[in-house]
Amino acid sequence: MKKESFKSHEDLVVFQLAFNTAMKIFELSQKFPVEEKYSLTDQLRRSSRSVCANLAEAWRKRRYKAAFIAKLSDCEAEAAETQVWIKFAVKCSYINIEQGRELYKTYNQVLKGLVNMINNPNQWIIGE
Repeated sequence: MKKESFKSHEDLVVFQLAFNTAMKIFELSQKFPVEEKYSLTDQLRRSSRSVCANLAEAWRKRRYKAAFIAKLSDCEAEAAETQVWIKFAVKCSYINIEQGRELYKTYNQVLKGLVNMINNPNQWIIGE
C-alpha cells in the first residue's frame, strides 16, 4: 500500500492489531485479583495502551524522520514490556497459558510491523 492511502494511524494494520489486543488485555485483566489493581493490572493495561498512543504520536511526527523513528522505538519498547507483563500474568495464573501464548504471539506480530516501519521510515515520511 502506498502511504497516500493511509489517512490516519488508525488505518495501519499494526495499530488495529495493537488496539484490539489492548482491549482484549483490558477484558482479561478485569478478572485479575483486586490486590493487583495498582501493580500488574495497571502496568499491563498501561503498556498495551501506550503502544497505540505512541503509534498515534509517531504518525503525527512523520515530517521529521528522527522523531518518527524515536516514537516508533517507544512503541517497540512498550510492546516488549507488555510481553513481559503477559508472562507474569500467566505465571501468576491470572490468565491461562493458551491466552498468554496468543497475546504474546500477537505482540510479536505488532513488533514485526513496528520494526518494519523503523527500518523503512522513508515509506512513511511526508514532505520528502
